[in-house]
Amino acid sequence: MELLLPGLGLLFWTLIAFGIVFFILKAFAWKPILASLKERETGIADAIASADKVKAEMALMKNENEALMAKAREERAVMIKEAKETSDKMVAEAKEKAKSEYDRIVADAQLAITQQKNAALTEVKNQVGTLVIEVAEKVLHRELSNKAEQEKYIAQLSEVAKLN
Repeated sequence: MELLLPGLGLLFWTLIAFGIVFFILKAFAWKPILASLKERETGIADAIASADKVKAEMALMKNENEALMAKAREERAVMIKEAKETSDKMVAEAKEKAKSEYDRIVADAQLAITQQKNAALTEVKNQVGTLVIEVAEKVLHRELSNKAEQEKYIAQLSEVAKLN
């Protein structure tokens, strides 16, 4: 049983060695160890706080990006709508311009036709007038005593006029 229980001298010297080591560690190593543990604890806490801050910033940036994307979609829709309206307006203006140009051309053509018709009628009237004057001159130049001869001569002249 002596092997199981340490001797009093061994216990004394072990206690003295432990005390010396304890005081040496307390004087030189305890403060640096506690300081490094405290520093590591602070570093870990700072890293966790920094990670939380970055996480919050990322969430905020994600929200901002989603808001910007929504705004960009709205602006794109507005721009597309405005472009469509402008396109429709330009097409309507082009149609209106083409219709007015068509109306102007038709009016000019009708005016030209009317002028040519009037010129042709005037020409026909002038020719008829000239023909009447020629017939009248020939009738007056010829002296006829008989009414039957006058009628025969007028019929003859009218047939000659029809041939021309």
